Amino acid sequence: FYFAGWNIPGSLSAIAALVTIFNVYIFSHLGQWFQNIFLVKLEKWYTTVLTFALAGKKLYIFFFGTLLMLILTMGWYFSSNPKILFFPENEPSYINVLAELPIGTDIHATDTFMVDMREDVKNIIGDRGSIVKSILTNVGTGAVLEDGGPAGQGARPNKGLITINFMDYEFRGDIETSNIMRDLSDQLSRRYPGVVLTIEKNSMGPPTGRPINIEVAGNKFDVLLKQSDRILQEIEQADIDGIEGMKMDLDVGKPEMIVTVDRDKARRFGLSTGQVAQTIRTALFGKEISDYKVGEDEYPIQLRLQDEFRYNVSSLMNQTVIFRNNQGRLIKVPVSAVADFKYSTTYGSVKRKDLDRVITLYSNVVEGYNPTEVNEQIQLALSDLELPEGYDYRFTGEQQDQQESMQFLIRAMLIAISLILMILVSQFNSLVKPVIILISVVFSTIGVFGGLATFGMDFIVVMTGIGIVSLAGVVVNNAIVLIDYIELLKQDRRKELGMDENAILPVKDATDCVIEGGKTRLRPVLLTAITTILGLLPMAIGLNIDFAGLLRDFDPNIYFGGDIANMWGPISWTVIFGLAFATFLTLIIVPVMYRITTKMQVYVNKKFGSNK
Repeated sequence: FYFAGWNIPGSLSAIAALVTIFNVYIFSHLGQWFQNIFLVKLEKWYTTVLTFALAGKKLYIFFFGTLLMLILTMGWYFSSNPKILFFPENEPSYINVLAELPIGTDIHATDTFMVDMREDVKNIIGDRGSIVKSILTNVGTGAVLEDGGPAGQGARPNKGLITINFMDYEFRGDIETSNIMRDLSDQLSRRYPGVVLTIEKNSMGPPTGRPINIEVAGNKFDVLLKQSDRILQEIEQADIDGIEGMKMDLDVGKPEMIVTVDRDKARRFGLSTGQVAQTIRTALFGKEISDYKVGEDEYPIQLRLQDEFRYNVSSLMNQTVIFRNNQGRLIKVPVSAVADFKYSTTYGSVKRKDLDRVITLYSNVVEGYNPTEVNEQIQLALSDLELPEGYDYRFTGEQQDQQESMQFLIRAMLIAISLILMILVSQFNSLVKPVIILISVVFSTIGVFGGLATFGMDFIVVMTGIGIVSLAGVVVNNAIVLIDYIELLKQDRRKELGMDENAILPVKDATDCVIEGGKTRLRPVLLTAITTILGLLPMAIGLNIDFAGLLRDFDPNIYFGGDIANMWGPISWTVIFGLAFATFLTLIIVPVMYRITTKMQVYVNKKFGSNK
């Protein structure tokens, strides 16, 4: 295959040959040692430990000790103030820098400004430019972020967007794009006072709201605007680190020219306000009057004033309105003869929610700061703020999405547990045994929170939550097969002793069945945990291998990390931590809980004189 130039089939054949050789001379001997020596010794040690745990009152020490461990582990983790994130933090694959100049800025002035800013961006990146794939600048129409921004904040001539695209993670070396984003945020804001800058990166997971998003709702617009300003002032006075810059989704200084038509004058000339308005609109925005056809292609012909007159107020007001009167005579009347104008400012578009007017205050969070912690500080700063009756504010955006996702995962977990309980009750014809299995699921979170606390990992609401739900399935399976096998052993022991199938075994015989069941199920439970952990480990550590390159060019291009590893790593670590502890839990604590319930059953039967 190699000589023929077919490297991939040749590599696969070579790997098969090597695996066969290693299996004959190494793996087979390791397998025999693992099965016949290591596992035999482990079973003896496990039997000793389980016998010790099931003896006397040690049952209760193990059970309540595990319960105390659960409380202490959760307290240890959450007392360390871990970062609570909606989705994992990622190294930016691209960075958007949106600049918003004062309203009314000409698009050519915006373009000149963005060219200068692009040079500053290049200077800030400096020597790290080797990982930059492209820098794209848009002005006006293309200057819109991924989410489009709040209502009324779309593409405008006073907006410009610079998008910095980086090379793939494997080619960046030791350069962290998050540091570039932090430098851009620190330096650009100081260089351009008066320009509203929004710097954001690509987000992990589905689109979400802004990291900081406060909706102020009320009825009267003037009062609503005043209360929004109060909230902005309170946040600014609190001097909270991590806020990029609070903004309002309402343009309060939008310039406009109001043309007022004198209806009495217009009536004397036989004019209507609609004719005057249409004349001004045609001069400014144009009017399609015909089509120009070339072959099968048609091009609209637009009629409007030339540029030199279009932006000249005198030319607009002195243009004539041409019409025919009732006698059919052609009349020409200047606009200024029937209308006056004045300059003013107005608001942009106003949103409504549940019939109330709403103003949204929003901001990004500076790279390196935790959105949840920043929002908690804002809530503390606004805790003493009292709004008039009928006006209130609430935190929405990413924080609302995070809370809703957490509630959904909790509901999903409860539904899953309820369905598991119903199925187990119907199969075991008992309530006690399914409760033991479900308690083992709760105890398995000791490993999750203990592992996260030990390695200082963040709590990712979505990923960690999904990992806990996934972990429950594995833990339930191990506990089911263990308890079911113990029940089978007890049935066989009753037959040997000639007892009724529902009779209670003597304490020694019941304990022996539990020990024998744990010893027999040690191997499958242990191997389930080992294979699952080893299978998840590459995804947890972010191991990347180019198998096609390895087989074709003998270049595996091995590296660790990346966007996918950041995304799925938390789920893997959650299952690994939980399953590592759940293995001990299944093999020791589940038999302990099982013996406690049987002892309670014996006590109840003696108390009430029953023999079943």
